[in-house]
Amino acid sequence: MNRRRWLYASQWLLLVALLVLAAGLSCTVRTSGIEWVPLRDLPPEARETIDLIRAGGPFRYDKDGAVFFNREQLLPRRPRGYYTEYTVRTPGARDRGARRIVAGGDPRSAGEYYYTGDHYRSFRRIRE
Repeated sequence: MNRRRWLYASQWLLLVALLVLAAGLSCTVRTSGIEWVPLRDLPPEARETIDLIRAGGPFRYDKDGAVFFNREQLLPRRPRGYYTEYTVRTPGARDRGARRIVAGGDPRSAGEYYYTGDHYRSFRRIRE
C-alpha cells in the first residue's frame, strides 16, 4: 500500500473511531445514570401532583410551575427554562417539605418527570 492510500485509510479509521466515541458519549449524557421508578411505586401524593400538572393546576403553592435551574446538574443538561418544579405534598408537614416533581419540556404533555424525595439531592425518572 502506498503512503497516500495508507494516510487516506488511517484518516477514515480515525474519523470512524471519533464518531463511535462521540455516539457513546452522547448516550452517556442522555441517560445521566438516573434510575427509573414506576409511578405506582411513588407516594400517592406524587401521583396526585402528576395529575395536577397534566391538568394545568390548580396548585397549592406559589412556587409550583416555577423554573427549576438544575444547579445541582443531576438532570440532563437542557436550556434554561426547560425544567419546572412542583411540590409533592407531605402529610403532616407545615411547609412545602422536601418532595418535588421536576418536569421537562411542556409539563402537561411531555411525559418527562423526575421525582426527588430529598430536596434535589437525588432524582429518579418517573416511568408511567
